[in-house]
Amino acid sequence: MKNTEQLKNIGIKSNKEIFWNLPELKLVTHTVKKKQGIITSSGALACDTGEFTGRSPKDKYIVRDEKTKDSVWWGEVNHPFLPEDFDKLYDRVTVHLSNRAIYIKDVYACAKKEYQLNVRVITDNPWQSLFVNNLFLRPTEKELETFQHEWLILVAPEFKAEPKIDKTRQHNFTIINFTKKIILIGGSAYTGEIKKGIFTVLNYILPHEKDILSMHCSANIGKDGDTSVFFGLSGTGKTTLSADPLRKLIGDDEHGWDNDSVFNFEGGCYAKCVNLSKEKEPQIFSAVRFGTLLENVRFFEGTNIVDYDNISVTENTRAAYPIHFIDNAINPSIGSVPKNIFFLTCDAFGVLPPISKLTIGQAMYHFISGYTAKVAGTEAGITEPQTTFSACFGKPFLPLHPTKYAELLGKKLKENNVNVWLINTGWSGGAYGVGERIKLSYTRTMITAVLEDKLNKVDYIQHSVFGLQMPAQCEGVPSEILNPKNTWNDKSAYDKKAQSLAAQFVENFKTFESFANQEIIGGGPTII
Repeated sequence: MKNTEQLKNIGIKSNKEIFWNLPELKLVTHTVKKKQGIITSSGALACDTGEFTGRSPKDKYIVRDEKTKDSVWWGEVNHPFLPEDFDKLYDRVTVHLSNRAIYIKDVYACAKKEYQLNVRVITDNPWQSLFVNNLFLRPTEKELETFQHEWLILVAPEFKAEPKIDKTRQHNFTIINFTKKIILIGGSAYTGEIKKGIFTVLNYILPHEKDILSMHCSANIGKDGDTSVFFGLSGTGKTTLSADPLRKLIGDDEHGWDNDSVFNFEGGCYAKCVNLSKEKEPQIFSAVRFGTLLENVRFFEGTNIVDYDNISVTENTRAAYPIHFIDNAINPSIGSVPKNIFFLTCDAFGVLPPISKLTIGQAMYHFISGYTAKVAGTEAGITEPQTTFSACFGKPFLPLHPTKYAELLGKKLKENNVNVWLINTGWSGGAYGVGERIKLSYTRTMITAVLEDKLNKVDYIQHSVFGLQMPAQCEGVPSEILNPKNTWNDKSAYDKKAQSLAAQFVENFKTFESFANQEIIGGGPTII
């Protein structure tokens, strides 16, 4: 009775079956019975997300009201939605869900109890409920008895909005209402919308209301209790480099940093599966077992063995599993204040050093820049790499202006005397097509040298354009590669390329300049 009343208060008056907090086995069984997924050879559940195999950033909205009108960073990332339009659409979604069997999962975000955010997720897909179970933190049976949600997420993949009536851009949408503490998701079954919806919520609440830095990063902890944090966009090696068998994993994607700790927001991992193998990523490979949800993968013909190299549906194939499926994950997912922070970039221009130390001003500047470079597709005959800038290494999930996060980072760096390092996992000896990719073994050796305090006693040389401090030597790494200019045959060509990349940094930063303080602005490169 209590549960029915709770649903009525939400606006769902269901005559269909209602499934509260089903365990993994039942969610998998329901999915298979509904012919929405199949069991793979490793025991994982494989499902397709349908039309959308990734997030749809242009269809993500925030309700603009008294609470958000002056605090949210409105523009290309955060699109405004009127409160009255939200209410009408909410009513249409609840009517839709009232006529379907629904699955309800009560979970929470934030491993640190002081910031625990209770979330109720209602969907009509059992496998989406499994995703929620795997990615968020799971209350105990006893905690579920008295569970009260603070935030509500309604997910209706088969509900198609009508743009003229519902004021959306097209039929799919993700709308966050900070005043009512509701996220509405419709028209898309891509589960990343659920995960990143709550990440966006925490990216508002924690920095804006609690002075806690929210971060799109991975984190691990050494045997002496030293925490390291890794920031990096896709393709920079964040997952690979933070998966260190000698260190415990705190989390792989979303964290908060308060006065005395770094804590995971999540209770699971949403790992990319493209080209996954036991040899390259043994921890992720072994996590794909019963209870894990695989999305948009394909199989070797005539078998239920996953072909991870097959990207015929999407390159964005995923595995969602609880963090305890990773052998060396720490529980609870909390570490000390970071000792070292690594910004990972894959510089395909061959300009940035393989490792360099940043001042606080430079750290804030590079944090706001969030740089990497992607090698363009050769099908169009393009060989020149493309620069990619994503503010704070997570621009699509920032409801506040990026300088808010950067200044909070700077404050915490000063208070805690943290070392910040820029690691280039990209090219050396020339740009893509001329130079070579920096060896992963060298990158690992350099990171280990940092973690073992071996770079505290070496001499440093300043980069002439970016002002970064480059170590003159690092045991186990050839000294000539530590200064990128030394690896280029044509030194003047290097200078030209360095100026070109610096100009792109400066151009990108113009968007943030009017909001940035002098310390941040001073952290940028010098253009001659």
